[in-house]
Amino acid sequence: MSGFDFVNFLMWYVVFVYSTVCHEAAHAWSALKLGDPTAYHGGQVSLDPTPHVRRELVGMVVVPILSFISAGWILGWASAPYDPQWAERHPRRAGWMALAGPVANLILLLLAALLIRVGMEWGAFVPPSFRDWDISHITQATEGRFFEFSATLLSIIFSLNLLLFTFNLLPLPPFDGSNVALLFLSVPAAEKYRAFMWNPNARLFGMFMAFYGFSKIFPTIQLSALNLLYPGMRYL
Repeated sequence: MSGFDFVNFLMWYVVFVYSTVCHEAAHAWSALKLGDPTAYHGGQVSLDPTPHVRRELVGMVVVPILSFISAGWILGWASAPYDPQWAERHPRRAGWMALAGPVANLILLLLAALLIRVGMEWGAFVPPSFRDWDISHITQATEGRFFEFSATLLSIIFSLNLLLFTFNLLPLPPFDGSNVALLFLSVPAAEKYRAFMWNPNARLFGMFMAFYGFSKIFPTIQLSALNLLYPGMRYL
């Protein structure tokens, strides 16, 4: 890789690691507060990447590096352990625990959007042109290397957390969004629903549909987010 590509990789990787760690730490912290200390005892209630990387070395290191080399963007995963018996006894608590991860990514996404808007008010950032924007450059600096670095970093935080937020909310097993139904089901109905969601065939089908379909809908989601970030620009 060239020097520029290596710097871009480092920015993408650091953002990926901490966005993923925030996601999993939110799962672990909410589970602890709702009565399941499993992830806490595993060290996942922490923004230190070490226990998360140790638990999912392939998803946190190997796959992200290979995906960036092959595709120019980061793909990977992590996980936080929980007690399935606790989830079975308290399905609504399990539902809230599952939603905590995407909410953490939403907070990071909104924080990046806020900082971009503040930068625009200060005259440091401007919206990208209709032809020149990409996922690493959803805002552009007016001048100066510091603001160029900041614009790229905020663009990556915005884009990656938008992807993590929306992808994990897909209502398909094994993604977090499939647990939203637990908030509205009775305990007996939730038990049957969880049994279906944990069926290997259902999970395999869910993953296939997610990876096949999400690439088709995400560009529309990203354009919508960009138009919300820059009202009146009407990116197409």
